[in-house]
Amino acid sequence: MNAQMKNLVVMAVLCGIGLAAPAQTSVSAYSSFIDYQKTFQRPSEALLRKEDTLRKQFAAKKLQWPAHYIYIRSFKYDSQLEVWVKNQINEPFQLFKTYKVCALAGSLGPKRMEGDFQVPEGFYYINEFNPRSDYYLSLGINYPNASDRILGDAYKPGAGIYIHGSCVTVGCIPLTDNQIDEVYILAAHAKDLGQDYIPVHIFPIRFNVKKSQDYLGSLTRDDAELRKFAGQLQDAFDYFEKYHQLPVVMTTDRGDYVVDDAPSRKPPVKATTEVRTEAPKHRTRDISYLAESVHQWPRYPGGGEAFMKYLELLGREMADYLPTGITRAYVQVEFVVDKDGVPVNFRVIRGGNPEYNDELITRLEKMPAWQPALLNDKPVAKKMVQTITLGAY
Repeated sequence: MNAQMKNLVVMAVLCGIGLAAPAQTSVSAYSSFIDYQKTFQRPSEALLRKEDTLRKQFAAKKLQWPAHYIYIRSFKYDSQLEVWVKNQINEPFQLFKTYKVCALAGSLGPKRMEGDFQVPEGFYYINEFNPRSDYYLSLGINYPNASDRILGDAYKPGAGIYIHGSCVTVGCIPLTDNQIDEVYILAAHAKDLGQDYIPVHIFPIRFNVKKSQDYLGSLTRDDAELRKFAGQLQDAFDYFEKYHQLPVVMTTDRGDYVVDDAPSRKPPVKATTEVRTEAPKHRTRDISYLAESVHQWPRYPGGGEAFMKYLELLGREMADYLPTGITRAYVQVEFVVDKDGVPVNFRVIRGGNPEYNDELITRLEKMPAWQPALLNDKPVAKKMVQTITLGAY
């Protein structure tokens, strides 16, 4: 490592090695962490339903049950979550299973503030097992990490990010209940066997899939910061693809990720289609003041879940407007919730297409009024950015 790395802080090391174990409910009264989980109804029932099936699946893949170490990585655009396993610290990871992530909130790119509906991107670990989750079962991750704290909102970076069941999300990684049963059991067994740090790496895309690279390329063409950030994540992806071992990931005092001994990265694949942005039109207002920071974010009628359901329905309705051969598209839209709660000044800023931009904005303008943002108990106009999935979910 060269002299420029002096200020780097080690964030993620080889699986299972850390500075201190994350906080966890005391299990001293129980002989094992698995026994402790069995005292809760949902994990106990999940173990009865799934443990023998998992054991057989491991045997079919010639894997040793239970895994001493697991590694989880998720891909936002590709809507997948992988679980990799091994039993000795020095041996390479082997892929156990790929699960379908069943919903997506926000857009590609990191989470930077509370209420932005973004799924984080970066390098994390499981810091909580919640057997009584509102979303069936859930595994908490340690967002915000060191990089997020440097680059995110200083006062409200957000929190409470989980891998969970129930297949709904406003910024987490949702699976079906049947899937989270398996992931929860695998993680519980690994913790029971001594893995205090179960790494969770969240990537915007699979960097070895051309369609995904094309989409990321179109999204980052005019966004140098997002392009740089994605490149940092790709270094870790490439390292794992090459070695099937976890990379050592560090954070600079500016919040950048640095992957030790990262493989040489090829230039990013350029998008094959031209992406245009739509100029503001339709229902527009001249707004003299837009609040950057607020004490309360705008609230859609019924809250975040209601907004996600509205966007899902809208996305399905827009499927017929997609170009021939395209079944799904991600479109990032900017708009302002004015101080009277009326959403105005809609503009497609990424991922759009002249074939459907106008129709999408026309439909968005029928959105009901929100509760406006509050600053010092007074309503203010606040800009919002939201990604909408058009077509098949």
